[in-house]
Amino acid sequence: MKQSEQEYLKEIMRVASGGPYTPDWESLGKFTPPAWFTDSKFGIFIHWGLYSIAAHANEWYSRNMYIQEKEEWEYHRKTFGEHTKFGYKDFIPMFTAERFDPGEWISLFKESGAKYIFPVAEHHDGFQMYRSDISKYNTWDMGPRRDILGELKKAAAEEDIIFCTSSHRAEHWWFMGHGKEFDSDVKEPLERGDFYWPAMPKPHEADLQSRPYPDREFLDDWLLRTCEIVDRYRPSLIYFDWWIQHEAFKEVLKIFTAYYYNRGKQWGEQTAVCYKHDALMFGSGIVEVERGALADAKPYVWQTDTAIAKNSWCYTDTLEYKTGRQIIHMLIEVISKNGNMLLNVGPGGDGSIPEDDRRILKEIGAWMQKNKDAVYGSRPWRKSGEGNVCIHEGQFTDNDELQYTEADIRFTVRGDSIYAFIMRFPENGEVTIRSLGDSADQNTAEFHGLIEDVSILGYAAASVKWTKDSSGLHLKVGGVRTDLPVTARIRIK
Repeated sequence: MKQSEQEYLKEIMRVASGGPYTPDWESLGKFTPPAWFTDSKFGIFIHWGLYSIAAHANEWYSRNMYIQEKEEWEYHRKTFGEHTKFGYKDFIPMFTAERFDPGEWISLFKESGAKYIFPVAEHHDGFQMYRSDISKYNTWDMGPRRDILGELKKAAAEEDIIFCTSSHRAEHWWFMGHGKEFDSDVKEPLERGDFYWPAMPKPHEADLQSRPYPDREFLDDWLLRTCEIVDRYRPSLIYFDWWIQHEAFKEVLKIFTAYYYNRGKQWGEQTAVCYKHDALMFGSGIVEVERGALADAKPYVWQTDTAIAKNSWCYTDTLEYKTGRQIIHMLIEVISKNGNMLLNVGPGGDGSIPEDDRRILKEIGAWMQKNKDAVYGSRPWRKSGEGNVCIHEGQFTDNDELQYTEADIRFTVRGDSIYAFIMRFPENGEVTIRSLGDSADQNTAEFHGLIEDVSILGYAAASVKWTKDSSGLHLKVGGVRTDLPVTARIRIK
């Protein structure tokens, strides 16, 4: 390790232990989420890298192309050649990003209604999308020879979009390991600084104490890389992918979290770590749910990370897209339960945003513009919703489009109003919101408030007639025809 890196590790330890946070769960448990995050509701994830040049199967192409049982292995041989002559590293010169325009990206994301962005700084493949002093395998020194992360941060600031980023480096411990099993360009000896290093066998996925165990050299390298991102780009949030929960990372993760939170205090900002699978102790960061949701409103803010495509996080030649309506439905489900939605976009290898992604983002943006009062700055009501459709709690549950009816309502509150999202608006405009009805037994009534008026967001010409009885609040809406959710604003005296 270079002398400068040894000094940096000493500085990391000094800041991490210097307060107000220290590297222990008691201290880190005093964390509170940034207020802006609780209000923002919607952000954009960005998976873009060398895997976008391969543009096949999904973002795990770099691993699967070295697994002989995988379709990607044979595809790679037929398309690019034998692994000894064209390995994953040989995509780097092809990654020129000739159509990457950070201002255009940010403009589109802002039009979609997103308030923050999460470009991936480094994925499992080990190629850094930013300027780095830790490794030469980055976009500043190779490929496009541009500081992708820095350019996105600058463009985001110009549009008042909050900049965050993610690191998926932990999985690199084993990500390229299969390349050693046959004659390929993943060859021993591998040393720190090599692109494929360390290329170890993958530990058993269900055993979070399994070996081969990430060693001190790898963990120090992980800490240096991650703190470098913090100090160079000052992200408001950092997201870690799933393997960070392995036992080997427990101590170094506490050190990093204390370092990052203390740096945030030095900057005068409130920072946060987004994590999955209980990698952090509950209460010391923001809980993530991958491609799924929580079934009920929670007393803590959380986030789902999901994607426009059903079958990949990055751009490929075989994407299966969700509909704009399906994504809007998921957004409503999430915010009604005190969550945020982080929606992934996968740019093409050249840096262009695919037309299908653009179309869907614009559709979401048009809906958000109509319904922004019910989304931004909102909070859950005493119940998240009513109706027959119930979302299943857990990961990888959001690919199927749920069949909502006019009976399915979701709620948020803001200011003097309860907002009722009618998930499938009926053609006749007649809707009953049962939770807002009268009750003969006042001790069991769900709602005791006095309604001032009812209106429909985003439809200036809409007419609303309403009555209330023991079966609910009955709406008769005219002038609205859409297959997207419609929001009723119920203003309370």
